[in-house]
Amino acid sequence: MTQPELTPAQRTEVELLARGRADKSRTLRDLGLPETPEAAHALLLRLGVWDEARTPYADRLRAALSAVELPVPDFDPDEPRLDLTHLPTFAIDDEGNQDPDDAVGVEALEGGLTRLWVHVADVAALVAPDSPLDLEARARGATLYLPDRTIGMLPDELVQKAGLGLSETSPALSISLDLDPDGNAEAVDVCLTRVRVQRLAYQEAQARLEAGEEPFVTLARLARASRLLREGEGALSIDLPEVRVKADETGASVFPLPKPEMRTVVQECMTLAGWGTAIFADDNELPLPFATQDYPTREVAGDTLPAMWARRKTLARTRFQPSPGPHHGMGLDLYAQATSPMRRYLDLVVHQQLRAFLAGRDPLSSKVMAAHIAESQLNADATRQAERLSRRHHTLRFIAAQPERVWDAVVVDRRGAQATLLIPDLAFDVQVNTPAAPGTALQVQFADIDLPQMRVRARSV
Repeated sequence: MTQPELTPAQRTEVELLARGRADKSRTLRDLGLPETPEAAHALLLRLGVWDEARTPYADRLRAALSAVELPVPDFDPDEPRLDLTHLPTFAIDDEGNQDPDDAVGVEALEGGLTRLWVHVADVAALVAPDSPLDLEARARGATLYLPDRTIGMLPDELVQKAGLGLSETSPALSISLDLDPDGNAEAVDVCLTRVRVQRLAYQEAQARLEAGEEPFVTLARLARASRLLREGEGALSIDLPEVRVKADETGASVFPLPKPEMRTVVQECMTLAGWGTAIFADDNELPLPFATQDYPTREVAGDTLPAMWARRKTLARTRFQPSPGPHHGMGLDLYAQATSPMRRYLDLVVHQQLRAFLAGRDPLSSKVMAAHIAESQLNADATRQAERLSRRHHTLRFIAAQPERVWDAVVVDRRGAQATLLIPDLAFDVQVNTPAAPGTALQVQFADIDLPQMRVRARSV
């Protein structure tokens, strides 16, 4: 089939439609093709104008694709801070993490109590409310993590200044919880600190836990106790496969994420920090973007993949509001996300409010808070959708590069003749006609991959 030749003007017109920056294309209409972004994308691929590495989804969703180029102030060296540099403190992340914004440590107290410290990069010391940096972060909503690049919510220079463990000592905003052996909190507090942070990958921290080293043993004990308490209050357990997708112009790769216990330990510490922050704010009548979630739509028992799949579908959307409310999925009476101010705007707002309170300044009002929540969430939703679509695109590239490969799959759901199969090694689901019941293990091959339409056909083998 002879492919049409496009003039430069026609190419620009088609590209604008493929990028979601135009609604119509006379060129596509003259060629008898649908005037849709997907049809424009397919034509650009056929003509070799775009290659398969090109992903237009962030562009279509108006997510920012350029780095933030704004000046970043320095920390105030004279600002009073609690010196905690004597306490062992660890930032534990995935290998290769470039924006370390939280770290953990413990301190033994009298009476059998243990103080859990969760230290967070003090981004709000550099980003004042309604400053140019704040307005830019609000407009983005969150850092955009794509398989081929990362576009920060804030400048790279700020990450280098505020990231924990990137300097010999780091300023932090720290949340402390004094916990008894059963995980109950006797006291919570928030303060400005200076910490000395050692960076570790999850596997390194896991090795030290298995070797019986402190503070990893104590952190794991506290995390297990906290998880049991939350489960007693109805917290849901959902353990589905997770992967990391990486891509460039030469191809794409999908790596299953290992799940050592230290990953869940760190997650539980961050959950405790969010709970402690919410308690501190509520006690001091401080408006925050509190995270709330309604009860699940139904109860799903079991720990199989189909049960986890079904349980995830029962979750209500997390809502953010200026007043506290329960987060039923987490089994908490109140909660606020507080540990990622470098990459989530509402976490940054939490820190700005906490800093205002600690300094005796007037915080943002509930009305202003509600407006910030609405604006930033709209932008963050576009960012998350762009991430999801880009990951799927590059996962399909990864599959297409291995046309003969047979993949292990599990039936996780079915509707009539169609079943939903989950491929654990890809964290990827696909619809297949099969009589197999949920929980059945199958093997599948893929064919007919259509990147612009994000479609693929699977068959059982």
